[in-house]
Amino acid sequence: MNDPANMVYRENEVTIVTSGSEFTPHTPTRLLDTRDGFRAPKAKVAPRSSVRVQVADYGLIPKKLTAVVLNVTVTNTTAGGHISAYPSGTERPIASNVNYEAGQSVPNLVIVPVGEDGSVELFNGGWESVDLIADITGYFTQTAASGYTPMAPARFVDTREGLGTKKGQVPGQTSFGTQISGLRGVPQGVTAVALNVTVTNPKEAGHLVVYPSGGRIPLASNVNFTAGQTVANSVIVPVGPDGSVNVRNSAWAGADVIVDVVGYYSPESKGALMSFSPVRWLDTRDAKGGAFGPLEGRGYIASQLSHWEPGDTGVSGVVLNTTVTNTAGGGFLSVAPDPNSSRQYDEGTAVTPERPTSSPLNWTKGRTVANLVQADTGKHGVVDFWNQGWDSADLVVDLFGFYDTE
Repeated sequence: MNDPANMVYRENEVTIVTSGSEFTPHTPTRLLDTRDGFRAPKAKVAPRSSVRVQVADYGLIPKKLTAVVLNVTVTNTTAGGHISAYPSGTERPIASNVNYEAGQSVPNLVIVPVGEDGSVELFNGGWESVDLIADITGYFTQTAASGYTPMAPARFVDTREGLGTKKGQVPGQTSFGTQISGLRGVPQGVTAVALNVTVTNPKEAGHLVVYPSGGRIPLASNVNFTAGQTVANSVIVPVGPDGSVNVRNSAWAGADVIVDVVGYYSPESKGALMSFSPVRWLDTRDAKGGAFGPLEGRGYIASQLSHWEPGDTGVSGVVLNTTVTNTAGGGFLSVAPDPNSSRQYDEGTAVTPERPTSSPLNWTKGRTVANLVQADTGKHGVVDFWNQGWDSADLVVDLFGFYDTE
């Protein structure tokens, strides 16, 4: 169905290829850097080719994994393109994980199944060579560890207002800590937390590093930015012994930082990851898929992402990669559970959901930008994708897995 706000109800189907797995956090650790030949040839990844990242049995990582959490960064780009992450030994999917343009350094979090040989492939979908960096922050196994509990996005830090830390920009080459456990719905005893981290108003180019309190600053990056840019990235990071995490501004000048918590991992949480080869769930550019054209400014799409009713056990959250393209102006994307059921949409009794405030993805005019989103499916399994800008943009959603509580 379609209304003046470009509200659309959509369904699709997937085939599950792995059984449920639980999460073990890992201190952010570099697994690949083609710039200096770390665990790969010292050379850019050629166009339309891939580099293999061996994950299993490296350091403290076990031999048998089902999926891995990587922060993948593309840099030294000379033309536009995209990066796709997928299990080694399998067919490359149509889905993309990182989109980039000439001269950009762009990171994105990926949750990707591991091939039978314990590795994943990173494919350069552009027509020019690029450098690739991959940092691990955790992995999934079919042994008892931590399950996942999604949350409606909750703001924990905003340096512009003094929320979660002192008010004012984070100076260059400094860190701040913020308490996570025991606040705003996050219980004590969590092992890791899923965040959306945004940098805004930076004075110069640099990157943010998010890491557990009490630990060393890792050789890793989570959000890369240029002067004046507003950019967000998903982060999954272990929580320190005191229940907090640190954020470091590795630039030489100040920047504002915003942190939203979207979920947590703990031994008491029941959500086990069911991963599969990526499925193109929604593409507003594709008329054959039932799309209604670009998502209009201030409008939203409501999508049925799981099939269960209130009180049932089942899917609690989904792993998505969201991409905006053909952007007619600046804006940001919000993803949140819908209070309505699909039946209410079918019957015309649905109420307009409250507009969210979180922003897992920010863009400017003419840019193609992607970010991983771990979305809470709410009471009815319906998830809303909001264009919070005033101009239209095309939206692409790829589904990578879901968390099963049964």
